[in-house]
Amino acid sequence: MPTIASMHYVDAGQGGRPVVLLHGNPTSSHIWRRVIPHLTDHGPVLAPDLIGMGRSARPDIDYRFDDHARHLEAWCDALGLDDVVLVGHDWGGALALDLAARHPGRVAGVALIETFLRPMTWEIYAPAAVELFQRLRTPGVGETMALDENWFIESSLRLTIPDLSDEDLAVYRTPYPDRDSRRPLLQWPREIPINGEPADVHARVTAYGEWIATTPSVPKLLMLIEPSSGLVQPATEKWARETIAALEVESIGEAGHQAPEQRPDEIGRAVASWLARHDL
Repeated sequence: MPTIASMHYVDAGQGGRPVVLLHGNPTSSHIWRRVIPHLTDHGPVLAPDLIGMGRSARPDIDYRFDDHARHLEAWCDALGLDDVVLVGHDWGGALALDLAARHPGRVAGVALIETFLRPMTWEIYAPAAVELFQRLRTPGVGETMALDENWFIESSLRLTIPDLSDEDLAVYRTPYPDRDSRRPLLQWPREIPINGEPADVHARVTAYGEWIATTPSVPKLLMLIEPSSGLVQPATEKWARETIAALEVESIGEAGHQAPEQRPDEIGRAVASWLARHDL
């Protein structure tokens, strides 16, 4: 069994059922800093940095989806988190759904924004991002972009969050000073299950797609950005409304993919209201 490395996390609030906030690529728990205050009256709020990201350890692993899932599960085990609400953005949402599907009964509710709800095809991927992500998935080209040029930090964050302060950008930049430290950032776009590849991630996303469709006892919240230009395109939104059991859908207004940076109050209020409605 591979060694499980330590994960840094933010811990706020007390009492009640824990709410765990899971970030995506290339951010960290820092993205939740203005969402957390909306949720601390509910109970404990925890926001880990995924393995190899933020202030978490950087073990010598491949940073595949399963690596992240194993470390997240071990972190939950270490903290005794057995009855939680998961709030996930981007890959954090996929990891939340994967954990819930593999451990039914451990997760009391799931709230999602800008995440992978089902396996993708290039036809349903965000049109503006197709060429970019094809380049990131191309051997050699992706390495130049993500490892040498640090594209995710130096370009992507500025493009998706135009008003990001220099201080906040520095928080996201600090964990990735050199080529090797950026390997997790490059691996994430290569984990996206598009046209059936990679097959193991495709299988995991298919499995949690079956879970979200067949669990009416587990409340689910899908928060949408406007316009629908990110991961949840209109066709995927329609699929979600028709397929996902016990789903509530709420718009959080105009935002880009890194919505927790742009609409933290709207996200915080939406999650807090949803938690209260379901006594979570």
